[in-house]
Amino acid sequence: MAEKTSRGPEDVPGSSPDENEFPFGYPTSICEDLPDQKYLCSNCNNILKKALQTLCGHRYCSACLAWIVRNNKNPICQKCKEEDPSTLSEGSLLAEERAFGDAAINKEISELKVHCVTLGCSWSGTMKNFEEHQSLCEYALIPCHTGCGHMVMRRKLADHLENGCVNNVTVCQKCKRSLSSSEYQKHSCEGSLYKEEKRVQTETPSKEKNHSAPLINKDGCRFSEVGCSFRGSKEKMKEHEKNAVGAHMLLLLQHIKELKASLCPAATAANGFVPQPELGVNGAEKSISDLQIPAGLEVNGDLEVDCFPVPSASEDDSILQQIVREKVISELENKLHVFENIVAVLNKEVETSNLEITAFRRQSELDQNIIRGLELKIAELHRCLTQKDAGLSSLHKSLLFSEQASYDGVFLWKITDVGRKLQDSVTGRTVSLYSPAFYTAKYGYKVCLRIYLNGDGTGKGTHVSLFFVVMKGDYDALLPWPFRHKVTFMLLDQNNREHIIDAFRPDLTSASFQRPVNDMNVASGCPMFLPLSKLQSPKYAYVKEDTLFLKCIIETN
Repeated sequence: MAEKTSRGPEDVPGSSPDENEFPFGYPTSICEDLPDQKYLCSNCNNILKKALQTLCGHRYCSACLAWIVRNNKNPICQKCKEEDPSTLSEGSLLAEERAFGDAAINKEISELKVHCVTLGCSWSGTMKNFEEHQSLCEYALIPCHTGCGHMVMRRKLADHLENGCVNNVTVCQKCKRSLSSSEYQKHSCEGSLYKEEKRVQTETPSKEKNHSAPLINKDGCRFSEVGCSFRGSKEKMKEHEKNAVGAHMLLLLQHIKELKASLCPAATAANGFVPQPELGVNGAEKSISDLQIPAGLEVNGDLEVDCFPVPSASEDDSILQQIVREKVISELENKLHVFENIVAVLNKEVETSNLEITAFRRQSELDQNIIRGLELKIAELHRCLTQKDAGLSSLHKSLLFSEQASYDGVFLWKITDVGRKLQDSVTGRTVSLYSPAFYTAKYGYKVCLRIYLNGDGTGKGTHVSLFFVVMKGDYDALLPWPFRHKVTFMLLDQNNREHIIDAFRPDLTSASFQRPVNDMNVASGCPMFLPLSKLQSPKYAYVKEDTLFLKCIIETN
């Protein structure tokens, strides 16, 4: 560990914090595409994390801004200094209370396409899911929670705890030894019997070779400690153990008697027992049926020895069962200990995930509230835009009307797309056309023209019909009624050769010329104004470039 040094008064805090003081902004290397400059922190130059915008318009990570303000007496925006030191103002002074969260840029950053840069991990997604993935990434290096000092992949933590962690130890309840997980799995302890066997081995060095092999051998019989020399594959081993139960019992009984003979030689001699040479499996199987316990070793009410009574066959069975039971319990305790450590790690990760989920839910609620507020504002703005559009449409109509309106009783009507409109009239889609309104004087009668290109009434299908319409005006109350001015219609020849002219005087008894009650009176005029054959004849220029001109003259004298 490096030696700590005291900082003198001349030492000034740097422009960025220590890497463990707070979480930096997101590294740019995780982005699929090169991020825009607006997404980068003005201090750490990483992608903004909880972006704050200052009064001068620059953006900082919330932690970066807090660190700068905490470690500088007069913190000035570094970006403002770099851009133009001469324009520094009050807005360039940094303070947390003068900055506000930039929700728009945070939303854009949360949608950036990113990927995991941990070696071996192929995850990709959006920035809003990046931190959640980091807490679950199986390839991420994490410190062992036992404090052993090792950094291991999250996916290999269980193997590390089971095989390599020096702090993950288990104390054997029999021999009180502290063993690692892997050692504990291989450890075999038989309590006091194990200690007595060790003492016998020191007293009988001639048998040391036979008792030095481990109790369990991957390719040897589990009863090799008591003389079984069988070796083979797992399948053959299972078959051997199934078929040689009696032989193993005999070998175990002989081994126990030898132990007793070595521990209590006087009692053994008194009962006439002489240790026999070790038997192989075949010899043991052969002599199972002939096995006889010496009379002196039989257990009865009168015979006692100084050490312990000779065990019977049932006692040998119980000893063997107890050894097997203790071994199974020992293995289960070891596995339980490993699983407890794994569960502890998983519980910590679940707790961390729950805290993150709670934080995400709170942030989601805040975001939903902000979204609802913005939706209300958008709806209000939409209503305002609709009203303004209606006002603009009304103004546009008024402007067109003012541009086309005439106030001297003379009106020139230009009709375009004559061919299409004539076809619409024939098919009945648009039977007639109305002209814009015009006036006989500034405050005079309001009138318009109505034309049937395919004729109306007596002229239907053969003539063009042209009518005069009296409309409801703003100054009708001041005007004399009925309308009695002469009306002249003209279809202009665009070559100025032969204009079509027709005129009429109003019928004072007709309802068409009385003061209007509705928006328009019934039209009155010339149903046979012009034959269609003459309109379409190439000899005349009434229609030129698909356009015709009609003129209406009202005598106001």
